[in-house]
Amino acid sequence: MSERHPRQVLLGAQARSAQLPVCDHYCGTEPRMRKALALQAELTATAGTCLFDVTLDCEDGAPVGREAEHAALVADIALSAPPGARVAVRVHPVDHPAFAEDVAVIVGRAGPRLVHLMLPKVESPADVDRAARAVDAAGGARLPLHALIESPAAVHRAFDIAAHPRIQSLSFGLMDFVSAHDGAIPADAMTAEGQFAHPLVLRAKLEIVSACHANGKVPSHAVVTEYKDPAAISRAALRAARELGHTRMWSIHPDQIRPIVDAFAPDDAAIHLAAEILAAGAHADWAPIAFDGSLHDRASYRHYWHLLERAHRTGRALPAAARRWFADTGD
Repeated sequence: MSERHPRQVLLGAQARSAQLPVCDHYCGTEPRMRKALALQAELTATAGTCLFDVTLDCEDGAPVGREAEHAALVADIALSAPPGARVAVRVHPVDHPAFAEDVAVIVGRAGPRLVHLMLPKVESPADVDRAARAVDAAGGARLPLHALIESPAAVHRAFDIAAHPRIQSLSFGLMDFVSAHDGAIPADAMTAEGQFAHPLVLRAKLEIVSACHANGKVPSHAVVTEYKDPAAISRAALRAARELGHTRMWSIHPDQIRPIVDAFAPDDAAIHLAAEILAAGAHADWAPIAFDGSLHDRASYRHYWHLLERAHRTGRALPAAARRWFADTGD
């Protein structure tokens, strides 16, 4: 049996996409930010892996006129996060008067504690360049950048934005995208169900997902505002993952985190099938095999390896045959 790790054998140079948690949770007030970090630590201890990022929000979280005070608070909270916490920050847009101070204060003080910086209202690669210069000047040269695509023009440039070397993930700004159409898209396109029905919204999502997968970046799905309806968030998350190809999704309320993680997790039958096929492939030194009447080779092995990695990231129990591949990798 081959002793080489499946990731090394099957992916090699193709291991382009970052292995991010499937949920990105946004919060902007001090009690909610601290509560989210406490919940992250609790669920990490239970699951054995970090199930969601906590993104501290300056754009929508900062009171008007008190942006500098809020940036200082966000830096303090990021610095106070427990070891191993996955903390990110959404700053103001690059053309906002508070952007430069956001970056100088937050990245300058807490940059080493951050896993990424979210850039809202990105319109072009030039916006990413501008942000990267500011982040680098503040000492964050290695800090990955995420971009929020929120306008028709930005959707048109999604492939160019995704190709930027500093970009790790693209997200879709549903509410601003609909609003940018001057009333031509009805309001129900911003709902949990409607956002999967309107052709322009659906096209925008698919463009962003395609741009991400073409460039080895992580596509993150939009918000569901009906935070008191767990069935709505579950249905939306399932469609985002299984129909549209997203590998990550935003949460705006703690009650949305578990439904998102569950929706993006493979089911037990799929996990066991993937483990069996990969174990058989490893036994054959990754040559083609016949399994249950079907041919499998490295193309299908890669598919099942990605499935097992997602199972691991969502805290699912792995069969014994697969656990050894994750025991010593730090993943």
